[in-house]
This record gives sequence, structure tokens and C-alpha cells, in this order.
Amino acid sequence: MKLSELIPKVEGIELAVVLENDTPEYAVYLHNAKEDIIEGIIITSVGYGENPTTGEKIKTATLRHSLEVMLPNEVAKIELIVPEVFGLYNEYWVSFWINEELFDKKFLFLPDAIHADKLRMLDSFGKLGVLLS
Repeated sequence: MKLSELIPKVEGIELAVVLENDTPEYAVYLHNAKEDIIEGIIITSVGYGENPTTGEKIKTATLRHSLEVMLPNEVAKIELIVPEVFGLYNEYWVSFWINEELFDKKFLFLPDAIHADKLRMLDSFGKLGVLLS
């Protein structure tokens, strides 16, 4: 049996960077689009890449967030994100439990994937943003 067969596939979980209403601020949101309650949610975020001028490696601090429970179709604000890191890889690991089964998924915003001309209305969030699912 392959290892990939042992790890449950994560579907119905979305992550988005959205433009906050009438402000120049952006925030990261998690959406439980599943019909299940998810619990014990842990999210880690880190940005990394290179300075395009000097080639120097850049890495942001790793942030950790937790949520106890998300109901079906619930949206939760995870963190604010500053435009200065949009040129980096912005990686989010989301781990959670459904009943007694652990799920884990990596979301990766590529450099410059978050840009004003790429924002779309995201119905699940009711805001303009960039969505990963």
C-alpha cells in the first residue's frame, strides 16, 4: 500500500487572501465548505523567497493559529497579511480533525499571485480576493 493511500484527501477546505471592506488591508480567511464540523484546527503560515535585487534568501517568521471548531460553511479570519510579502511564496498548513481522523493540507500562494488585478469576487467570503482550494 502506498503512503498516499493512507493519507486522507482533503476537500472542501478553502483558503483566501481577501481585500478587507473599504480599506487597503488584506486578510487571510479559512472556509469550511464541508458538511462536517471540523475541530482542533491548527494553521501555520510562513513566507519565503529571494530578494530580486540581491538574490538574498528571505524568510518571514512562522506564525501559528488555532481554532477550536468550525461549523459547516463557516468562515474564519486567520491573520492580516501585508502587501510587502506578496512577492514571496506564502505557505499555509491547515490541520484539523473530523471525528477521530486527522486531516492535513498545504496551501501555497505563489509569488505575485496576490495582486490587485487578480482579485475576484469570492462568494463564500463576500469579498474580493484570491482563492485556493
